[in-house]
Amino acid sequence: MLERVGHGLFVRPRTGRFGRVPADEVALLRAFLDGSPFVITGSERWNALGLGTTAVFPAILVYNLKRSGEFVLGGRRYVLRRVRFPLRPTPEWFAVDLLEHADMAGVARTDIEPSLAAAIAGDRLDIERLRESAAEYGTRATRALVERAVDSAPRAA
Repeated sequence: MLERVGHGLFVRPRTGRFGRVPADEVALLRAFLDGSPFVITGSERWNALGLGTTAVFPAILVYNLKRSGEFVLGGRRYVLRRVRFPLRPTPEWFAVDLLEHADMAGVARTDIEPSLAAAIAGDRLDIERLRESAAEYGTRATRALVERAVDSAPRAA
């Protein structure tokens, strides 16, 4: 028996030990976007960076090359945006993405700067990859903030 999860999308429901198992998010998006490349980003990925954000965005942010808009698929809300993104995003790219969308994370960009400097100093983020990601995907303000964080990061003696 098939269950409709979105316009033209169906899944075969599965049950686990604790009840219904939601459809696989990646497979669902792959089918919805007809196999077009995409990157899942948003508060879950941003919070994992340890840059001081703990917000939970009520929808999953997905960058892709095919569709824009808000969609409900399998009972989950997705915000799809047609924008440029790397096919294999790095933590440095997610940091730049966070800076670009700080308002969605519920934090001021300037509040992220000290945490970003600490992450650079602790070798959790690579300076060159961070600069490259900022240059390719960030605004002028983001590039300036990254440079300030790099300059203020304590150096190992």
